Amino acid sequence: MLSTQALPVVRATAPVVGANISAISELFYRRLFEAHPELLRNLFNRGNQANGSQRDALAGAVAAFASLLVERPDERPDAILGRIANKHASLGITSDKYTIVARHLLGAIPDVLGDAVTPEVAAAWDEVYWLMANALIALEARLYAQASVADGDVWRQMEIVERDEVSEDAASFVLRRPDGTSAPSFRPGQYVSVQVELPDGARQIRQYSLSAAPSQKDWRITVKRERSLDGVQPEGEVSTWLHTHAQVGDVLDVSLPFGDLVFPDADTPLLLASAGIGVTPMLSMLDHLANAGSQRRVIVVHADRSPATHAHRYEHVELVNRLANGSMHLWYESGADAHPALEAAEGRADLSDFALPQGTTAYLCGPLPFMQSVRGHLIGNGVPAASVHYEVFGPDLWLSRQ
Repeated sequence: MLSTQALPVVRATAPVVGANISAISELFYRRLFEAHPELLRNLFNRGNQANGSQRDALAGAVAAFASLLVERPDERPDAILGRIANKHASLGITSDKYTIVARHLLGAIPDVLGDAVTPEVAAAWDEVYWLMANALIALEARLYAQASVADGDVWRQMEIVERDEVSEDAASFVLRRPDGTSAPSFRPGQYVSVQVELPDGARQIRQYSLSAAPSQKDWRITVKRERSLDGVQPEGEVSTWLHTHAQVGDVLDVSLPFGDLVFPDADTPLLLASAGIGVTPMLSMLDHLANAGSQRRVIVVHADRSPATHAHRYEHVELVNRLANGSMHLWYESGADAHPALEAAEGRADLSDFALPQGTTAYLCGPLPFMQSVRGHLIGNGVPAASVHYEVFGPDLWLSRQ
């Protein structure tokens, strides 16, 4: 909660800070990486820095947090910060990084806004930052404690024991501890980070959902190769490396599992809606439900470019068929008629007239436009906003586009 001195200052200056937050975050990142180039090489996603999505995600998170402090001061920030905290924990972020960020982020505000930043304004936004930072530090400390590790001690070596090409642009990798013991447990829907050393010596990190049930001895991740579609956007550095180089017998640096797209044990209806490689956390959830013999009503929605790009498509269908009360709805932009056994519709997913059981909880994963469209249809059909949960691969741009 903001102090009584800071609250009116933040309320009065939030519009101008919000209008300039992208410029502030752009200057912040430039100065941060000038002072600490190792952070860009070995921690931050270089691709997301190049295309500006990380800047936009930071801007959205800061603006949303400041709005929460001003408009709903008694509300806990976990809903806004929980997803960020899980991402940070999967990277092994420790509290000392927040001091480095503070120096460059808070220094960027007066340099962008100029004389508008009086000592009182600077102090108020310093308070906003540290309220956000300390909330994240506390959430991350809790996640580390739940994993029974020291803060930041999340990296483990995992050996690739299987590799399968599961669509025209995705491969799955089964990972096992080198000593053969069972991999750490996780909750269906969670992800791990994978760190690889690239040809220029940089050690880049990406998150990949665990795509099989936690009852397995091993972990499985499924990686889509991110290609440049316009010749300008760079290809995915880590996904390209994994597709090109990672083979059975190789050892990868992999984090412990984190992520908050998990469902509680209950008997309420579920909607699992995915598009593209967003299918991966849904596979883990479905595998878990099928293995447990769940009687829950489970409605599965998936959209893809074509059957050929639908990763694990036959496994996806088979898992739904194993559920006593499961149903599946597929949409392909093209090629649906070539696989009549899949019973897919042609075109883009349309849930505008979708009838859902009372009390349905929805879980979404896929490109942001897909999730926003599905969320809008669900809320329009009476599903409470609090019952719609989502996962984003890469920077969380959801908040910046509300």
